[in-house]
Amino acid sequence: MSHTLFIADLHLCEEEPAITAGFLAFLRRDARQADALYILGDLFEAWIGDDDPNPLHAKVAAALDELRLAGVPCYFIHGNRDFLLGQRFAKSCGMRLLPEAQRLELYGRPLLIMHGDTLCTDDEGYQRFRRKVHQRWLQKLFLSLPLSLRQRIAQKMRAGSKQANSSKTMAIMDVNNEAVTYTMSRYQVQCLIHGHTHRPAVHTLTVNGLPAERVVLGAWHTEGSMIRVTSSGTELIAFPL
Repeated sequence: MSHTLFIADLHLCEEEPAITAGFLAFLRRDARQADALYILGDLFEAWIGDDDPNPLHAKVAAALDELRLAGVPCYFIHGNRDFLLGQRFAKSCGMRLLPEAQRLELYGRPLLIMHGDTLCTDDEGYQRFRRKVHQRWLQKLFLSLPLSLRQRIAQKMRAGSKQANSSKTMAIMDVNNEAVTYTMSRYQVQCLIHGHTHRPAVHTLTVNGLPAERVVLGAWHTEGSMIRVTSSGTELIAFPL
């Protein structure tokens, strides 16, 4: 059956080779059978610029480009960890960059895809930080710095983020229900797919007086997580790495 796959929150890094190996196997196995693959952010644990010579990046780019050559298009929405990933790297992967929210028509059904961090409106501190780092002038300034300095800044920012999150409740770091219904209503969809929260689940809700669903991808830690969309509906699937 024709289907499209969605993944998010792999947080690939050199320190977690098993996850990278699992992802490469996923590209060779599951993704090859799909009509398309959508990566909804945080493919990498951190991204400090397309000029980073990290061998992991070249390995991932080559595998994604092989998927393209096999006839499966790949699309990418930035996450909060890899929002600086640019056209240069995307071109090397053969994948297309999408805006932070994208409405799709799949198998006769409209749906909305996002990373999901913009829905966590109760986390006001994070939203202020996000608005700041998404300023184009600041991004250009950061990317103009020497690579070694960018690495040190990124390490400090990750440490600061980890410390800040340790004092926040899980509820604050989850999506805001009003933000969800407002966003789905704005894009006129009854299905929303996102990641970011690392809480895989299928949530039922009501949008514009009609039944709707919010399907959340899991992070790739001890197992992989994907969503398969077909003409029959949406399925959240966990699988071994």
